[in-house]
Amino acid sequence: MRLPLALAAVVCAAIVAVWAWLGQPVPAPVSPLAAGEKLPCVSYAPFRPNQSPFTAGLVIPPEQIDDDFARLAKISQCVRTYSTQMGMSVVPELARKHGLTVLQGIWLSGDPAKNRVEIDAGLKAVQQNPDVVKAVVVGNEVLLRGELSAIDLAAVIKEVKGKLPPGVEVTYADVWEFWERNRDLANSVDFVTVHILPFWEDLPVAAQDSVAHLNDIREHVGEIFAGKEILIGETGWPSQGRMREGALPSPSNQANVIQELLALAKAKGYRLNVIEAFDQPWKRASEGTVGGHWGFLDAYTRDFKFTWGEAVSDHPEWKLQALVGVVFAGAIFLAAGAAKRRAGPERMRTRRWLAVAGIAFFAGLLYGRLVATVPVESLGVGGWTRGIALLALALLVPLACAAGIGLRARRPSLTAALNPAATPEATGFERLLALLLAASIVLTVQIAFGLVFDPRYKDFQFAGLTPIITAFAFYALISGPRRPGDERHAEIIAGAVLLGSGLYVAVNETFANWQALWTSGLFVLLGLTLWRFARAGRTR
Repeated sequence: MRLPLALAAVVCAAIVAVWAWLGQPVPAPVSPLAAGEKLPCVSYAPFRPNQSPFTAGLVIPPEQIDDDFARLAKISQCVRTYSTQMGMSVVPELARKHGLTVLQGIWLSGDPAKNRVEIDAGLKAVQQNPDVVKAVVVGNEVLLRGELSAIDLAAVIKEVKGKLPPGVEVTYADVWEFWERNRDLANSVDFVTVHILPFWEDLPVAAQDSVAHLNDIREHVGEIFAGKEILIGETGWPSQGRMREGALPSPSNQANVIQELLALAKAKGYRLNVIEAFDQPWKRASEGTVGGHWGFLDAYTRDFKFTWGEAVSDHPEWKLQALVGVVFAGAIFLAAGAAKRRAGPERMRTRRWLAVAGIAFFAGLLYGRLVATVPVESLGVGGWTRGIALLALALLVPLACAAGIGLRARRPSLTAALNPAATPEATGFERLLALLLAASIVLTVQIAFGLVFDPRYKDFQFAGLTPIITAFAFYALISGPRRPGDERHAEIIAGAVLLGSGLYVAVNETFANWQALWTSGLFVLLGLTLWRFARAGRTR
């Protein structure tokens, strides 16, 4: 009795220690803003949770925009918009009410009819509010999307420019590489608006290097368009989502990068617009979790994610996550102990208790994080199905494997799950464990294939997979042999698929991506575990 209690105490202490370390606030740079100083400009989209620009007939209530502007007026002098539709015609009037100026966006696409509606509405907004609208952004990344040619775009810009009131300037906004490829377009605008997003570069830039990268690109663009004023129209950093190589979205990285960018802009005299004001959950459908978390105000609470100059914790709820882990780890030890008593009076060997401790540590360490990430990373029926499945399996598999160790049960067999008639001697518990193994393989392969064939916006589900896969791995080390004649070709094939997927993901995402390495390591571990299950084995 002393050994399991001692191991449980060590495991629980380790879980708390790791979470205490992870929850420590990350130091922030000195605030780039003096007392009372505001941001020069921020990108603004009005869509709240369950709202999307793709919802036909949606009109944003003026009261909603008014509430947003009341918040933004406290920290910004200006808002940049992207469209004139869906109720956005009230933006100039409400901006005036709150002392904000506007960079008025006109959204262009490959649809001439829709472009005409946008152009006419944008011109009307400017002509009626020349004191508020300081510039018009004719088109946003339309060259990047390939929806208009540079020649057609220049013609639209010329038309808009010819109808603007005196003093209102015109520009076009796109990623810096597309300005580099279409240099003549600068002749059509009053100033050049470039997007520099280190996270989304073809070769992603880590947070700690992003400010230097932005400075290099800004200097490069300045040389190309010498004598032309330049606005950095979009720059920032996401607070949630998957890594891209060494670029990690996190609350602390977002806070640090934005503040360092502002400090650089002030030091160099760069014009700067930060993307974006509020998180936009609708972007998750096209850009994954990371796409919905570029705002420095939360989509749901509408509150600021960080305070200028103050340290930021990447896991502010770490105490709750640690508590969840401790309770779960304790439950795993209890499951093993109860199963041991049911199996008989024989003493459980030390190696078995060590395996239970390993299961309890990894399951307890990650389950709290899983609970926190499922709502963030789940989108649509498919996403929520996967998230719920992860929650269920990450809870049941560690408990079942710990109980199996206590019962001295045999290795699980996919045959027992998929063809019970072929394994009449299997116990009810062995069939349960086999069903859990089958479900875990299906879920893991689905996640693995997503990262192999369409990885750009896929999250790395290491928080959910770790409790599942490590539990089976520890169980495989000490479980009883498979039954004679129980063929396990399916385990061998699935193991090979997961091994290959794991190696590919690690190489494809590069070794700078620790989320990818962790996840690919889990794929490899499950593959090796399945191969071990397929061996005849011996009783331990």
